[in-house]
Amino acid sequence: MKINLMTHFALSRPRILIMSSSFIVLCFVLLALLPTLWPATFARLNPLNVDTDPENMLARDEPARVFHQRMKRMLSLHDMVVVGVVDENNPEGVFTVETLNNIYQLTEFSKTLQWSVKDTPVNKKGVISSDILAPSTLDNIETEGEGIVRFDWLMPVPPENESQAKKIREKIRNIPFLEGTLMSEDGKALCLYLPLSSKDASYQVYSRLLEKINSLQGDAHFYISGLPVAEDAFGVEMFIQMGISAPLAMLVIFFLLWYFFRRWILIISPMIVALFSCLVTMSLLVITGNTVHIMSSMIPIFVMPIAVLDSVHVLSRFFDHYPLKKDRSESIIQVMANLHKPMLYTSLTTAAGFASLMLTPIPPVQVFGLFVALGVMVAWLFTVTFIPAYVLRMNEKSLEGFGMSSTREGVSTDSWMEKLLHWMGDLTYRLAKPILVFTALVSLLALVGIGRIQINDNPIRWFSDSHEIRIADRVLNQHFGGTYMAYLALSADDSEAGAVFKQPKALAYIESLQQALNASDTVGKSNSVVDILKTVYRELHAGDPEQFKIPASPPAVAQTMLTYENSHRPQDLWHFVTPDYRTAAIWVQMKSGDNIDMTKVAGVIDHYIQNNPPPFSLQHQWFGLTYINVVWQKLMVSGMAEAFLGSFLVVLLMMLLLLRSGIWALLAMVPLTVSIGAIYGVIGFIGKDFDMPVAVLSALSLGLAVDFAIHFLVQAQGEMAANGSWKETVGSIFESPARAITRNGLVITLGFLPLLAAPLVPYQTVGILIAAILITSGVATLVILPALIRILEPWLFPCTRRCYVTSRRVTFALSFMAFLGLIAIALHLFTEIDIKILLWAGILLWGVAVSVFHPLEPSFLEASLFDGGSENED
Repeated sequence: MKINLMTHFALSRPRILIMSSSFIVLCFVLLALLPTLWPATFARLNPLNVDTDPENMLARDEPARVFHQRMKRMLSLHDMVVVGVVDENNPEGVFTVETLNNIYQLTEFSKTLQWSVKDTPVNKKGVISSDILAPSTLDNIETEGEGIVRFDWLMPVPPENESQAKKIREKIRNIPFLEGTLMSEDGKALCLYLPLSSKDASYQVYSRLLEKINSLQGDAHFYISGLPVAEDAFGVEMFIQMGISAPLAMLVIFFLLWYFFRRWILIISPMIVALFSCLVTMSLLVITGNTVHIMSSMIPIFVMPIAVLDSVHVLSRFFDHYPLKKDRSESIIQVMANLHKPMLYTSLTTAAGFASLMLTPIPPVQVFGLFVALGVMVAWLFTVTFIPAYVLRMNEKSLEGFGMSSTREGVSTDSWMEKLLHWMGDLTYRLAKPILVFTALVSLLALVGIGRIQINDNPIRWFSDSHEIRIADRVLNQHFGGTYMAYLALSADDSEAGAVFKQPKALAYIESLQQALNASDTVGKSNSVVDILKTVYRELHAGDPEQFKIPASPPAVAQTMLTYENSHRPQDLWHFVTPDYRTAAIWVQMKSGDNIDMTKVAGVIDHYIQNNPPPFSLQHQWFGLTYINVVWQKLMVSGMAEAFLGSFLVVLLMMLLLLRSGIWALLAMVPLTVSIGAIYGVIGFIGKDFDMPVAVLSALSLGLAVDFAIHFLVQAQGEMAANGSWKETVGSIFESPARAITRNGLVITLGFLPLLAAPLVPYQTVGILIAAILITSGVATLVILPALIRILEPWLFPCTRRCYVTSRRVTFALSFMAFLGLIAIALHLFTEIDIKILLWAGILLWGVAVSVFHPLEPSFLEASLFDGGSENED
């Protein structure tokens, strides 16, 4: 019997194989950990680097990211932690002596949230105290008569009585750009804005603030929100969840294997394979200098259950064969001989599905795809070597009563599964046509659902509804203009001379843009240099409400601006406009961080500018975290479309090579296509957003979903060659092969379900979608494939020259089309040619090739890559 050389070595020297595998894994782990544990001694090795910033989903040279960073530097803008204080029960809201004293204490405490950072050009990291926006750090703008403005702190000291507290509220209301930003319109809530020197400091700031808030007394409630907090907190909790979910998933798989095989000593081997695979993969990630990002942290979650896939097939077949021979060596040799080819191809297709993520323009996703693919192949290597060696090293006595023929209380341990599978086999033969009609209807319905899918994401929604960050987001966005910040930059072209944004016409245009923004139902409030200008100008005119307007001349604008520069915080002006007055920014507060809402707001501005051209030659462009999330998600979606197509074509080519027939290859693609279509159709119907985890799973699910079809069809080819007809074959197919597929499907499906208990929504999404795709593809394999084989039997096992030639032509046409598609995708990645042009060119070449080779005889095709439509080397 034919087995590969690695398995042969493992069977001939099992002890050496087990010891050498353990030693190699230990070496990988040490190489990964030594630079972190002893950085001075092992400085040349790459240390462990962790990065949880979603902004790094974009390449460093991505234009939107470059512009975002440049504008932040030009306007000295920083990402902020938002602290909300809410008291809905008190008639005075938060403007009581006790609450304002707490706010003052919290502000002073926030100024201390800085710490030194070694080996960086920034001396301090944490909150930038000089830019904190709070009642005690902001100026009250108040007139002292015509032409004179006084700048005093809004709350220099905490109030001593209720009268002073109410006066602070009235001062804030007198400054329009603070109402809805610093204070809610009803006075029930107040916000502190804490700018950060670096986003990766947000979780530490968040934790310290919580400690301080817990020490405060009073009836007001404190909430902490903001995208930096959400993103950094997700990164921290993600690693905690990884340490919980991965072992929990393996525990579930372990108990399932025990239920199926009833031998603790035997089922430990797949656990070891999974552990070894994860350790090697993550060690290689660190050794090669790659950063552990949000995506790459999920590598163990995927590798562990997938690593068990082939092991379950081996144990299942061994479970069926061992009672017949009662010989470990002969049984495991027969099992590995039967499985070596389908296991290789299932591993390759799964790896191809993950590796296709390298087609996306998102660097962390590329790393994730590459290393999960690597982990899959490492798991295959351990499966074909470690598992056979482990079986041979077991004590023969430990296998007494082991196997399919064993009984428990007179009932076969797999009786329920046998009855179910025999019933399914009979059903698929008798009702083949109704099954296919039902499949076609489901597929059509799935297309309708897919058409209703909405592309959207929001990092805040990565937390469960009950998470404190999610609660804070809901509460604060009910009271304020919004905690999601986006910025609209307006820049004068080089053709424009002078300080453009000292011109009243340019400032009036900014005001009109704000009016258009504020009219949108997704924008709560906007602020700009115009709001500061109008407020100061009013106070210069003795607080006359009629003078709350833009000065009529450039000198009046300049004088008003100069007046504000005499305040305690003149730097605030440069957050809205550059000192040369050639670039200005509108701060946009949004109540939702959903990408569809940010896209809608951007569309409002595009439409307005198109219909109302600016008085000067101005360029407009968005920046800020809310907008950056839109950019990387668009790249994710477009990249996933290419990754999905590339993965599909790679899997199709592998099926052509394995099954040696175009018709059989198409059969193998049916279950995964129907399964993925059905699952994503349901996503469309239930209104689940097409977000980051859903997008990633759309590509990588291909490699997983085809595994069952490979095992089924390879076995079907072999059985048909022996029996001569599908009627005689269907019974044997629904015994050992179908049992292995069922066991595997249950193990891997239930192995992902512990993720549903995670407090992080992406983990829940991954768990339920992977489980749904795998169980659906398993059922589709056992129902749709046998029904198709029943109907297409004359074409799958051609007895006539015409069928044979047709099969060959289908094989050639599919192969050529798949190669052209992959070439088109590759060219699109490395050139600027539109993918549509490349695909149409490929279709044209495919048509020409099929036309040229159409009249060729079988003798020519027999010399091609595909040598026999229904042969099976196993």
